[in-house]
Amino acid sequence: MNILFITPEAVPFAKSGGLGDVAGSLPAALNGKGADVRVMMPLYKDIKEKYGSQLEYLTCFTCPLSWRRQYCGIFRGNHGGVTYYFLDNEQYFYREGYYCHYDDGERFAFFSRAALESLRYLEFKPQILHCSEWQSALVPVFLKAFYQQDESFRSLRTVFTIHNIEYQGRYGMELGRDVLGLPEWSRSLLEWKGGLNFMKGAVGACDRLTTVSPSYAEEITYPFFAHGLEDIIRENQYKLSGILNGIDQGVFDPSADPSLHEPYSKKNPAGKMANKLALQRELGLEENGDIPLIGMVGRMAEHKGLSLVQWIFDELMREPIQFVILGSGEKGFEDFFRSKAFSYRGRMSAWIGFSGPVASRIYAGSDLFLMPSTSEPCGLAQMIALRYGTPPIVRETGGLRDTVSPFDPVTGQGNGITFCSVNAHDMLGAIRRGLGFYYDKSLWSKLQANAFKSDFSWTASAEKYMEMYRGLLC
Repeated sequence: MNILFITPEAVPFAKSGGLGDVAGSLPAALNGKGADVRVMMPLYKDIKEKYGSQLEYLTCFTCPLSWRRQYCGIFRGNHGGVTYYFLDNEQYFYREGYYCHYDDGERFAFFSRAALESLRYLEFKPQILHCSEWQSALVPVFLKAFYQQDESFRSLRTVFTIHNIEYQGRYGMELGRDVLGLPEWSRSLLEWKGGLNFMKGAVGACDRLTTVSPSYAEEITYPFFAHGLEDIIRENQYKLSGILNGIDQGVFDPSADPSLHEPYSKKNPAGKMANKLALQRELGLEENGDIPLIGMVGRMAEHKGLSLVQWIFDELMREPIQFVILGSGEKGFEDFFRSKAFSYRGRMSAWIGFSGPVASRIYAGSDLFLMPSTSEPCGLAQMIALRYGTPPIVRETGGLRDTVSPFDPVTGQGNGITFCSVNAHDMLGAIRRGLGFYYDKSLWSKLQANAFKSDFSWTASAEKYMEMYRGLLC
């Protein structure tokens, strides 16, 4: 079974969010199930400068894009036993950053068309093209519009995965005329509210549609979560499934993480306290193992529930706690947490920006991990926190609902603390429940042990993907 992942990012080469982690770890897990999975992505400036000497040049061709033909080079690399193909065009990809350029619509239209054209030149002949997010959403659209009559493409099947439906690739009609060059009959696939919507096109054109958690697959059929695409999702619900993401447990492993002050594990958890004390020293907090430390790691965006945290923050800090947050994003949130870190010196730290090693130390050194998202397709941070033995406090939505179960002090079951409504004081109540468990050492040891036992490796999810692929090829 030959599968080609077509993605705008994959670790270790490029990452801006959870998609990079998934595209960098799922292919290896699928290969372990007997498939031949390879990855195709743009040759960004960062990749060319850091890994260029390790890449093998294969060939080049000119790619049609409406009335123009653009150069495309193909380079090949390998990481972790997975073959990667990189598509090169410096006009589009030799830039600072991966996204948020004025011509992103044209850049990723080129990437999608070039991905299909490159199949004529590769020794690898995929049976399934697995695309993700709006940046590769035109692959199934172009396949239907331009390649149906080509014998070498006729048996190809496509899978499209929605990692976050909020980002859809919306553009004006002029892009269709000047860049996409689609035949008249196929334009309706993309047309949406007077413009073009790349994700809408993929939803309609793909053979199978997936999201990154079962709960999110249900949620995106409703207006609150679907950002306008609920009707399109419902029309295509017959081919929709939700498969939970996993994490690379070799990368996220407190017993072998080089960023930590001291290794530890569920069999030998004593080192967790040493990491807490070290984190307190590093961030200028009072060094005291008895004070509960609440951590947050992630993008500072509205859908991450940060408005809830803002609303009750001073009330929260009346509790005998410490609080640390790492992330960047919307300026209003950055400024708020900077200000509060100044007001609560010695009890709070705000690291504005991102550092993988610091993130690891927060996962390891925190007692509780707060993730109150209003919408969360899957979420990886709560899985990583559990892997590091840190019970999460989450809102019951999307992948958070599928991965975190509320701790029951009577039965001793559950690996975290949850709340339901988008309400700041419901969240505060959940935090206070978590603090209550923390101060009851017999309950806390059970909750922490349950966190350590949580298994979010790719094993089960990879098998579900394999079942889906087999069904496509029947």
